[in-house]
Amino acid sequence: MLFIRSFMILFLCCMTIRINLCFSSNPSSLRTLSVDGHFSFDDVHHAAKDFGNRFQLLPLAVLYPKSVSDIATTIRHIWQMGPNSELTVAARGHSHSLQGQAQAHQGVVINMESLQGPKMHVYTGNNPYVDASGGELWIDILRECLEYGLAPKSWTDYLHLTVGGTLSNAGVSGQAFRHGPQISNVHQMEVVTGKGEVLNCSEKQNSDLFHSVLGGLGQFGIITRARISLEPAPDMVKWIRVLYSDFTTFATDQERLIGAENTFDYIEGFVIINRTGLLNNWRSSFNPQDPVQASQFHSDGRTLYCLELAKYFNRDRADALNEEVGNLLSQLRYITSTLFQTEVPYIEFLDRVHVSEVKLRSKGLWEVPHPWLNLLIPKSKINDFADEVFGNILTDTSNDGTTELLLLFQRKIFSTWWLSLPLQCPHPQELMA
Repeated sequence: MLFIRSFMILFLCCMTIRINLCFSSNPSSLRTLSVDGHFSFDDVHHAAKDFGNRFQLLPLAVLYPKSVSDIATTIRHIWQMGPNSELTVAARGHSHSLQGQAQAHQGVVINMESLQGPKMHVYTGNNPYVDASGGELWIDILRECLEYGLAPKSWTDYLHLTVGGTLSNAGVSGQAFRHGPQISNVHQMEVVTGKGEVLNCSEKQNSDLFHSVLGGLGQFGIITRARISLEPAPDMVKWIRVLYSDFTTFATDQERLIGAENTFDYIEGFVIINRTGLLNNWRSSFNPQDPVQASQFHSDGRTLYCLELAKYFNRDRADALNEEVGNLLSQLRYITSTLFQTEVPYIEFLDRVHVSEVKLRSKGLWEVPHPWLNLLIPKSKINDFADEVFGNILTDTSNDGTTELLLLFQRKIFSTWWLSLPLQCPHPQELMA
């Protein structure tokens, strides 16, 4: 017994010595670095939190860079310290990560939104593009590009995220079937590598780095600047929702639309579990095609499948647009009484999730835990998946919620489904409004 007690004391002493050795020299070495911005060693608690709100990993320091050189200097210094320092680095954009990816336990978090660099530049000639900092928010890029009548081709549903953040993942939304995800619409990038080198990369220059960093989850470098492809921006969006009670019919219609030559510009779907009063909740934003039939529709807690569609247009083409939309809808087999539609400005449609964010923040419901699971499902297995998950597992739970389904990537290639599953969604009513 005495031996065991002595061993435990010795073990704890060794752990203490190891911890002290690991972290005692790191703060002082970082303090000596010459940077244009600054390090914070005390006010670091905010960097131990993200949108997922399930992991709190306290960093040793937060770097607020003013220049790309600040990021390169810091990473080069840590690289030169060697693996024995056990000091890690994480780039933090708008902190929309779910599993603590933008956190660094006893490491260095780089606050990308403080990065200052060349002003955002929009090129309006043939093959237009925008050059933007990796810490720039997509909503700000949209606003700047719209001044020139242009916009990026592919989006995420939530625009208050950084360029470097979404390009390090994929950047998927309802435009992906036509343009691919955001990472398919980048011409070139400036990247700080794990050795602290600042390199430009593209399809032809440092191509291995280019393809590794895009969708590389920040493991191959930090994106400090990107050149993003643009297209002419529309004025308005006709925004539509229709409901299905049968998954196979829903999936077949979604595939038909994506494979059509003339189709919608945005196509997504989502599953609605254990919901009541759904259509009444939509009326604040959408108008039912037939108000009388819509008022008689009752979901009765059934599992429903919603197809969300959008067609972009300019105001001088409104009449032709209505005819095109009517022809497309006539090919679908949705529940007739559940056709809801509205017309909104282009920027309002793209920034629609932010409206829900403002509502949820006012109610204290935004910064709650968000367990989430993203999956890629082969088309050959999607019906089996739907039967088991939507037909059995989710219907056996008491949680209300929605699940997004997107078909990827190129038109006429229906090999993969993208599913985003909120495993716990405490505020579906507000999100669906």
